[in-house]
Amino acid sequence: MNDNQYHIISGKIYGERLDSRILEEQIQKAVADGHRYLEIKAFGQHGIGGRLWKAGNEKVHIRIIGHPGQRVGSLGFPNTSIKIMGPASDDVGWLNAGAHITIHGNASNGIANGMAQGKIYIAGNIGSRGMTMTKHNPRFDPPELWVLGSAGDYFGEFMAGGIAVICGFEAQSPDNILGFRPFVGMVAGKAFFRGSHKGFSQPDAKIVPITDEAWEWLTKNLKIFLKNIGRPKLFETLSDKNEWQLLTARTPQERTGRQLRSMESFHEEIWDKELGREGIFGDLTDLDRSPIPLITTGELRRFVPVWENKKYAAPCEAACPAGIPVRDRWRLIRDGRIDEAVDMALAYTPFPASVCGYLCPNLCMQSCTRQLADMVPIDVKKLGKASINARLPELPPLSGNKIAVIGGGTAGISVAWQLRQHGHEVTVYDMSKTLGGKISSVIPDSRIPEEVITKELERIKKVIPHIHLQQRLKRKEIEQLRENFDFIVIAIGAQKPRVIPIPGKELMITALDFLIQAKTGKAKPGEKVVIIGAGNVGCDVATEAYRFGAKDITLIDVQAPASFGKEREDAEAIGAKFRWPCFTKEITKKGVKLMTGEVIPADTVIISIGDTPDIEFLPENVATKHGFIVVNDYYQTTDPKIFAIGDAVKPGLLTDAIGSGRKAGKAIINILKGKKSLDDTREMIHRERVTLEYFDPRITGFDDIEQCSSQCSSCGTCRDCGICIEVCPQSAISRKEIKNNDFEMIVDETRCIGCGFCAKACPCGIWNIIKNEPVE
Repeated sequence: MNDNQYHIISGKIYGERLDSRILEEQIQKAVADGHRYLEIKAFGQHGIGGRLWKAGNEKVHIRIIGHPGQRVGSLGFPNTSIKIMGPASDDVGWLNAGAHITIHGNASNGIANGMAQGKIYIAGNIGSRGMTMTKHNPRFDPPELWVLGSAGDYFGEFMAGGIAVICGFEAQSPDNILGFRPFVGMVAGKAFFRGSHKGFSQPDAKIVPITDEAWEWLTKNLKIFLKNIGRPKLFETLSDKNEWQLLTARTPQERTGRQLRSMESFHEEIWDKELGREGIFGDLTDLDRSPIPLITTGELRRFVPVWENKKYAAPCEAACPAGIPVRDRWRLIRDGRIDEAVDMALAYTPFPASVCGYLCPNLCMQSCTRQLADMVPIDVKKLGKASINARLPELPPLSGNKIAVIGGGTAGISVAWQLRQHGHEVTVYDMSKTLGGKISSVIPDSRIPEEVITKELERIKKVIPHIHLQQRLKRKEIEQLRENFDFIVIAIGAQKPRVIPIPGKELMITALDFLIQAKTGKAKPGEKVVIIGAGNVGCDVATEAYRFGAKDITLIDVQAPASFGKEREDAEAIGAKFRWPCFTKEITKKGVKLMTGEVIPADTVIISIGDTPDIEFLPENVATKHGFIVVNDYYQTTDPKIFAIGDAVKPGLLTDAIGSGRKAGKAIINILKGKKSLDDTREMIHRERVTLEYFDPRITGFDDIEQCSSQCSSCGTCRDCGICIEVCPQSAISRKEIKNNDFEMIVDETRCIGCGFCAKACPCGIWNIIKNEPVE
């Protein structure tokens, strides 16, 4: 790697040493940003190079110059390679889980303490308690510690796995290269060493011959070690087999000096003679004294399996504000019922294609369990786009109940949609010329095809025929509607842009006005544009300004930009610059003047710092706070007959608006039925319960919805795959058909041993292993 290609991070800024925490944050950010070669200029900071999981399976190479502090590479990942270009402090590779660490110098105490995987190469000597409490998972290669010189005191203490190699070359203690009292408490692992020593813990370890296989391993890896520390010419010096010895842990039998007694012989020869029928308590009780089987069934099991099918919400469903049961839609597709899966969306949202397919940041995908195994989440956008062809459900006859909805945007249409599907008549009032709110009038065509919005609005109008546009209602009219309707739902959105009170504010244009101009083809931003506010709306403004000819676009903010996802990616793709923190002092004809005195040139200045609702028309008994309407958990205001939803209550995503409409609609429906309004109270399933080994990690993109459905783990809902039946060692699980073409899994207690195989093997996480508590 060329030195110029290293991303350099210094442990000092402006001459001041950074805290270890701050330096780690910078390293983690660099890795997250895609840097894979890092040079760290250390000034005593601890923990450098640990836990670099954000790189996934990509290799991260770290070169440390200067003076690192303790625990370099602690909790290191297998993707990490660390080179310390000098000596190192204590606990290098502490709890190492796979990192390769090379030290070009001596190292201090606690090297490789608790290490489970990985390799540590030392070009000098080490201090005390190296290779202590190491461990080895047989699923992976054993951890290795290579030392060119000698080890300090208490080397290999409580060593429980791994391989140590002490070369004894230019040792700091040539007459005792293993230090004082090495290998005390050693129970597993082995150590190759070369040179003189003054003994080791004889009860715990022993010297064994070096087999041809062991010598082949040592010489092969010795070359690799010497190459890594820059001393390959030493191989000839260090490759004399007669100079090396091999030490391993003693077996439990060797420690006790006798064979272990079986439980059966102990029961016959000792237990029964002393405590059995003929023993001292034989005449005091008639309890059953027969031996309990080692592997028990029935009431004697310590743990029992419980089939918790559909008890928990899947992470995708729990993350969706609209509550769409995504896993159930993928299940229908796996069953070949694609049309049902597509149509299901209309029970939850009137905008399944527009929002789920194009405009939502897809919180369900962000929450997908597959990401625990570094696999791409299931692509719900494909299912969303397919929903443009969803068929309308058959609408029930009208109930006689009437609800007025003030606002024809996303939230208003959502609540009206839910109410009509349950038989209630809805009338929608909106002051705009077209239905759909910001979806129709503001969101750029680059983010969603116009024909998609048009088709969904046409479908909506079939369900909600009573729509009155260009209707600006005042307080008296709202009060009259309250008398004429059973309920009113306020869904007016937030249409009053915030403007900062600074000189020259009249020279700015609001983001809302600019996007409306762009939507109608009337925007004229000029070549240089400055956008105050770098959120997602600001990014939409940037891409639209670029589409209308702007070449130099800058987004400024007082803090790190809140933008994310496709909006941020699109703005960056057209070359928009993001600057923060920037505090605006004044708007002039030349551009934006900052508090620092700098002027950012601009032909057009656009402000995008959020919007607030226009609530002057509200009845006096409807409470507000900080410019928004106050509601309870079910979006009911302080007037029981008036509900409020969407951005009029709290700014959010389009999906949040849909979710609030669905929740308020459900509350009204339950009130009209005389029921208490209750939400889905299911908890989200713990992702750790789901087993992902059955799915293909090589998939980086999905071809179609059928492939998506096949890769969904169906978290919390049984896939009916039969793996639990096949994996049960006692054949204790069987499938039972029940009514409505449904099924359940049954456990035979006389066979089940409570081993937990079913829970560990289940891809869906629906088997739980609980303690077998007696029923009182």
